[in-house]
Amino acid sequence: MGRDKRATNGYDLTYGKNTRAREAANPRSTGVARKPPIDEHHSTVSTGAKMRHLVLITLGVLFVHPVAAKEYHISVQGRDTNVGSASEPLKTISAAALVAQPGDVIIVHEGTYRERINPPRGGTSDTKRITYRAAKGEKVVVKGSEVVSGWKEIQKGVWKATLSNTFFGDYNPYKDLIKGDWFHPGKRIHHTGEVYLNGDALFEEVSLDRIPEKKMSWYCESDDKNTYIWANFHDSDPNKELVEINARSACFYPDTPGQNFITVSGFTMRHAATQWAAPTQEQIALIGTHWSKGWIIENNVISDSKCVGITLGKDRASGHYTVSAKGYTKVVKRALENGWSKEKIGSHIVRNNTIYNCGVAGICGSMGGAFSQVTGNHIYNIHLNKPFGGPEIAGIKLHAPIDTLIKNNRIHDSIRGIWLDWMTQGARVSANLCYNNRRDDLFIEVSHGPYVVDNNIFLSKTAMRDWSQGGAFSHNLFAGNIRVRPPDRRQTPYHKEHSTEIAGLSILSGGDNRFHNNIFAGGNGLHIYNDAKLPMRIDGNVYLNNAAPYPGEVNLVQLSEFNPNIRLVEKDDAVYLNFTLPQANADRQNQLVTTEMLGNARITGAEYNNPNGTSFKIDSDYFGKRRSKQNPSAGPFENPGKGNLSLKLWQEKCPD
Repeated sequence: MGRDKRATNGYDLTYGKNTRAREAANPRSTGVARKPPIDEHHSTVSTGAKMRHLVLITLGVLFVHPVAAKEYHISVQGRDTNVGSASEPLKTISAAALVAQPGDVIIVHEGTYRERINPPRGGTSDTKRITYRAAKGEKVVVKGSEVVSGWKEIQKGVWKATLSNTFFGDYNPYKDLIKGDWFHPGKRIHHTGEVYLNGDALFEEVSLDRIPEKKMSWYCESDDKNTYIWANFHDSDPNKELVEINARSACFYPDTPGQNFITVSGFTMRHAATQWAAPTQEQIALIGTHWSKGWIIENNVISDSKCVGITLGKDRASGHYTVSAKGYTKVVKRALENGWSKEKIGSHIVRNNTIYNCGVAGICGSMGGAFSQVTGNHIYNIHLNKPFGGPEIAGIKLHAPIDTLIKNNRIHDSIRGIWLDWMTQGARVSANLCYNNRRDDLFIEVSHGPYVVDNNIFLSKTAMRDWSQGGAFSHNLFAGNIRVRPPDRRQTPYHKEHSTEIAGLSILSGGDNRFHNNIFAGGNGLHIYNDAKLPMRIDGNVYLNNAAPYPGEVNLVQLSEFNPNIRLVEKDDAVYLNFTLPQANADRQNQLVTTEMLGNARITGAEYNNPNGTSFKIDSDYFGKRRSKQNPSAGPFENPGKGNLSLKLWQEKCPD
């Protein structure tokens, strides 16, 4: 391919097969802004010749019998007119997506790929997936941004770039404002665009006259022809550094719902101009499943999404922008009419990802995350330094996590840790490590149970916010306060067991919780449930450091003067918990927590059991160690010892 270079309005537009390879080798030396493959409204493959060639490949795959699974290789030095073999790789992931069939594997080799992947199809079953994976041992980066150079210094420290609107195609993040149901803009506007200096996001200011005063900030304006971006890069010359701007609304997201059984594994994905993701609207993220079934999103590093990192969310057909609880109930009913069921939606696996620097949520989903597993993820720096707000902000935020497992995640330095909102039924929140979250570690809102919260470590100032009923809390370590809310008159749905089918609506009276074998190492303890309207079941808890018990609890330990001196230490990609336990924690007669012990949730009438309906028991601890059947230890650790203890809670996983 030839190289076409044009100077246009203060930036260089460069095409050519060596551009990405040169940038991957020396990302700060390219000094170009390339026209992005446009995402939502037109194809990432631009030439008629490429399209004809890819159509021929597709027809060849479809009409050769029997159809054999294929491997497609992608390289920054490839060509999209190649066949996609290891010796003749394609250049873009999108080109492989157009031709891949169920069972095929797309192997992407080292380099930076600036494109949005919009898969036109998925697999047909768990054994006939379409798999996208980074080549083993190779760093593959997918970015929703473009490099911009040609900055003009208009006054000391303030630079300006002028971009033709054609640079963005049909989607311009610097004309698109963040908006949506329950979004709180804070009396100002916010664009989905972002500006990055050497990978770090600058702060979007509200007016041009504030840019000289605010280091590491940017401001934008647009007219019918151009988009103008002003930025304060402090002491840096943007023409000598790597400056990137958001140019796409996602990195990996299908336009069409129902693209099932897709695996995305081993990538670094960064920079997306994502929109607010309320539960009443289509939820687009840096990577999203778009109302489908059976995705596996694993072993990825996901960062710098303007709003959300991963969505397991709804589509537009059931509603798009409907502000109110009654409005969301209508959305849920429309979703059921449109096929929301275990057979068609959810059952995703999101595991072992690192997710950080997202403006709203690390992972979120409305109804589409039902029957899913969210495990082993490290989520941090969520909604830091963002001047907007709203009720969708957390490390993990799920609506209707029916039979969903949230386990072994590390969530910290977020506005919230885990937020489960509406229809939390059959869910299990187990063995998560949450700390240094500004509002709370766990928030469960307007749900009626049954759901189980066990073996977790909640160390933030507010450990839990309970605006629900019907929860079972066992073997947790609560170091902070528990906040409860008076009765809530909102009528919210509950479901038939292990199903999306609505069984009824109920207000929130409060109570009907079970607390067994927990340690309250500070905070207010369980006395805050004194006024619960529904009966509570409480037994076997330990109250330290002025935490107060629930009135009438018999089998308990209360040592108000005992300070466990909890200290969390992050060292060498590991996290250690240093603390002290009293001997009294070992001298107990606790019961093993089982389905039979917990009974049935009052409102729903459903058992606390496994997603397949079988009885369950909490017979292992935070580490997976077997618990004593006769006298299980209170707290998340079985028989950890006494006195001064130091336990390794988390070890960062090494990439393949």
